[in-house]
Order: sequence, then C-alpha cells, then structure tokens
Amino acid sequence: MVKLVFATNNADKYAEIKEIMVDFPVRVYSMKEAGIDMDIEETGVTFVENAIIKAKAVHAVIPEALVVADDSGLAIDYLDGEPGVYSARYLGVDTSYRVKNASLIDRLKGVPEEERTARFVCAIAAILPSGELITCEGTMEGLIDYRESGDNGFGYDPIFFLPEHGLTSAALLPEEKNKISHRGKALRMLREKLDETGIFA
Repeated sequence: MVKLVFATNNADKYAEIKEIMVDFPVRVYSMKEAGIDMDIEETGVTFVENAIIKAKAVHAVIPEALVVADDSGLAIDYLDGEPGVYSARYLGVDTSYRVKNASLIDRLKGVPEEERTARFVCAIAAILPSGELITCEGTMEGLIDYRESGDNGFGYDPIFFLPEHGLTSAALLPEEKNKISHRGKALRMLREKLDETGIFA
C-alpha cells in the first residue's frame, strides 16, 4: 500500500482528511506520525503556492513517500477576499476562532445578505516519489452568517452559512460536510489525478 504523508500539523484538519480519504488505497500519516518536526513558512500569495511550498518542504525530507499538502481558507467577497491565504493567521496564529469569527461578523455589520457571499477554498499539492507535481482546487460557496451556530467542524465553519441546507457547515454531520466541502472536492479530484498516474497499480 502506498505511504502518503500529509503535510499538516493541524489535528482537526488531519482528522477530517483521514475521514475523506478512508477509501483511498493509501496509508495516511501526519507529519508527526512520519517523524517530521518542522514549521513551514507559508510565503505564497495564493492557496496553490502555499500548498506547493508545504509539499516540497516535506518531500525534501521523505522523498520516497507520496506527499500531499493543502492550503485552505475563507474568502469573503465584501472584504475583497479576506482573510484568504491569511485565514489561519488572521488576527494572529494563536487567536481563537471564536474571536476571529466575531471580528468578521462585526466587520460585516449592516451588510445585507446578498452581499455576504463567501467561499471556502482548498488547494491541494501532491508530489509523487518520482518528483511529479499534481495540483487541484475545490471550493464551497456560501454566505457569512450573523452569528455562530453548530457544534461540528472547526475554524470558520460556525459562521459559514449554506443556503441550500439552511444551516452552517458547523451544523452538518461530518459525513455530510465532507460530501460537499472544498476539501472533499479537492481530495476526490486528487484521487482521480493520482489514479491516472498509475501510482496505485
């Protein structure tokens, strides 16, 4: 079975990734499980650039593995795409998401529903043992809600309202969210691209 190392130190993200990839013909390891201890500086200006930076950093340490990295975040149209690639660092890396969410809700105070459009974006970069680089991107469209709601998910999920479901992504069951999420879409796209390489043969 193919060894896949996912370039993340985010426990919530890693748990979600493992759920989405449960049917992939791979054995998934986090950086910690693979014995890799490093902080990777995300200097890219796009989600794809940051995903590639992370994948290359881990691939340099463990080139024999299939290395996958993602960079994801929330882009709010009214705020010109903020927080965007700085989603995890918005108001500081150690600032709680309750504070981050409250800040974004406050910045949209008085903004009508039709102008509260936003999307979650997930860019994936994978580097095969051969050195081949694959990238793909998934999005999930929604609106910024007026308050937090929902006990599932993490990060900005409690304020990300999905009109077609009538609730936030934090109120969806994990399996429901994974079917429609930006990360779910991107990882399923990656699976198709990896199948084409023959790495699972």
